[in-house]
Amino acid sequence: MLDALSFPFNNSFADEMEGFFVPWQGDKVPDPQIVVLNIALAAELGLDPTVLKSAAGAAALSGAMAPAGASPLAMAYAGHQFGGYSAQLGDGRAILLGELVDTEGRRRDLHLKGSGRTPFSRGGDGKAVLGPVLREYLMGEAMHALGVPTTRALAAVTTGEEIARNGLEQGAVLARIAASHLRVGTFQFYAARGETDKVRKLADYAIARHFPDIVGREDRYLEFFRGVRDAQASLVAKWVNIGFVHGVMNTDNTTISGETIDYGPCAFIDSYDPKAVFSSIDAHGRYAYGNQPVIMQWNLSRFAETLIDLVNAEDSDDAIRQLTNEINAFPAHYQQEWLRGMQAKLGLLKELPEDLALANDLLTACEGQDVDFTNLFRALAESVRGNDQLARACFDDPAAFDAWAARYHTRLAAEDIAAELRAEAMNRINPIYIPRNHLVEEALKAAAGGDLEPFHKLLAVLAHPFTEQDGAETYALPAPVDAPRHVTFCGT
Repeated sequence: MLDALSFPFNNSFADEMEGFFVPWQGDKVPDPQIVVLNIALAAELGLDPTVLKSAAGAAALSGAMAPAGASPLAMAYAGHQFGGYSAQLGDGRAILLGELVDTEGRRRDLHLKGSGRTPFSRGGDGKAVLGPVLREYLMGEAMHALGVPTTRALAAVTTGEEIARNGLEQGAVLARIAASHLRVGTFQFYAARGETDKVRKLADYAIARHFPDIVGREDRYLEFFRGVRDAQASLVAKWVNIGFVHGVMNTDNTTISGETIDYGPCAFIDSYDPKAVFSSIDAHGRYAYGNQPVIMQWNLSRFAETLIDLVNAEDSDDAIRQLTNEINAFPAHYQQEWLRGMQAKLGLLKELPEDLALANDLLTACEGQDVDFTNLFRALAESVRGNDQLARACFDDPAAFDAWAARYHTRLAAEDIAAELRAEAMNRINPIYIPRNHLVEEALKAAAGGDLEPFHKLLAVLAHPFTEQDGAETYALPAPVDAPRHVTFCGT
């Protein structure tokens, strides 16, 4: 019976944060069907995959039926989108179904994207279609396997509807798991209305959930800002170190938890290019690959503005001074995280003063050389073993590499470590396989035509990005030279 289904929900946001959401039920849909289920993640959450695959499970994960224990709601938030402020955004096509405490004691949201209109829909239909849902499923799971903090996909569910997008497409819902769905934009929503008490309540909730070590401290709000800043510095450094372009770094897509959220116009670079943009709506390159650290600092500045009255209610000038100092420290924190990642990618175990210039100069050598970013770093493990040929072959003009490589080998000699151990360490963090844009598009196109096999094959390869897999050679290749420019859209 559908009404007998229950999940072990433990819903702190619904129970403690009244006034920050609208209780809301997903739309009824004609024929919900699980098309992809993340069985390993279900086990982490203490959920039975057999139950999730049932008719009742599909109905619950589509939003059509709230299982016992759920407190479905649409969250309110605002946000700066491409630099322009929108005072009310919110969950316009999604609901938070509830929270689960997983087998390791972590509290995690179960959120449904594409579940229908809500009071925050702003004229939209509240729906999603299969292609973008599968994109987010694939990208989130790939990022997880790459070691990047991210929301994850529990399931993709078709609804039995046809939704008008590029013609009629299959309706679908993404069941998404996150540490929470609190965003910079959540704080902006209430701060812009002058509701300081609500901002304080929201901050205290976020601190208890994400930074419990500072609960009750007199300086907790400034420490809270530092915690979010450092989490985001680490996150963006990881993006840049693997060649990831988020594509829509609005403040409503900047999480308090430091997880990557929303995989609409995202992509991975093939050739190294700091100006790489893949989003159809980013005409001026605001969210270009190389601009992501600068934008994150800007987003954190907007977050700091919401905390001024909390840091010092009696002296706003003092609060602004303290928060400004913390914002100004972001570039150093980011550079430290980025350089630590680059040192690991280059196999450098000690920290030496010349490492920053060595890393930057490699990237400078790559510019305009059509260098495949992912394959270059994988090839450098062979350079460590004494063979520069694979890395040289990544460059149109190998002379650009040769000058740098001489310095690199001198730097390697400053450390007493066996070449094979160093190369193995590099291969544990430099992937062979990433979600190559052309492969993602091929898999999604096949899925739209009813063939999910390419999707499942790609998903399986990406689950083990650092290990060479038999028969997976094509998954490590960049797009063909005559492939059209990759463009992404805000689909989910």
